[in-house]
Amino acid sequence: MTSPAEPPVVLPRIAVLGAGSMGGAIVAGVVESGATVEGGITAVNRTRAKADALALPGVESLALEEDPGATSRALAGARLVLVGVKPAGVPALLDEIREALEPGALVVSIAAGVTIATMEARVPNPVVRTMPNTPSTVRRGVTGVAAGDRVDAAGRALVHALFETVGTVVELPEDRIDALGTVAGSGPAYVFLLMEEMTAAARAMGFDAADARTLVEETFAGASALLAASDVDPAELRRRVTSPKGSTERAIAVYQAAGLAGMFEEGMRAALARSREMAAEAAGA
Repeated sequence: MTSPAEPPVVLPRIAVLGAGSMGGAIVAGVVESGATVEGGITAVNRTRAKADALALPGVESLALEEDPGATSRALAGARLVLVGVKPAGVPALLDEIREALEPGALVVSIAAGVTIATMEARVPNPVVRTMPNTPSTVRRGVTGVAAGDRVDAAGRALVHALFETVGTVVELPEDRIDALGTVAGSGPAYVFLLMEEMTAAARAMGFDAADARTLVEETFAGASALLAASDVDPAELRRRVTSPKGSTERAIAVYQAAGLAGMFEEGMRAALARSREMAAEAAGA
């Protein structure tokens, strides 16, 4: 017996202010998901070159250098406003758009470190703070979501529907979102660093660049697929690969002796401290 089909996702008119790599990924995710956007999507960037990168079906992509009124045009009728400018620019942008926002329109920030309090101090609308990560560009992202007090159940459902087009959504209190950022937001960089170092080690063992890259990339991809297909955690899968007195056990012993666990915790705490510094900088802007 087949499972009942999921109902199609229906979203209201969306304005995207600052559709860089992450904002653009979310726009592309919405389009590729087949979701219906009533009223369409209007994205605003500074330059025509950036605007042209979002030439997607159902997306009106505007450039401020050609149309100084592009932001106001995008906000007209928009019920969902995605703020994708750099964190330092969010307060000024919110001050600028305050009067142009539709009453009750949901304002969603994807800028790291910009707090709900900073946003609520500048606009009367319900606001949501989010932390998507770069795998959202291939619709395998993780997005942390923290909703302000003005956001009702319908608003929460709308944000979930939006970000589920590019991956998994985790809703949590705002005081945990910076910590989520150190894991999911910065996490791809940690993985890429491990891949970078493993590739360098493979080259040192005599593999050429192409073979070293293939070995490392396919090993990571295969390990991720194995974990996804398994009903046990990574620690157990590691134990299954690590035969007693074998070569893997010896390598693991070297990594553990070097304090790998402590280095990961120290690095993630450093990332968390920087996130909090960015929040303070944005609040004082």
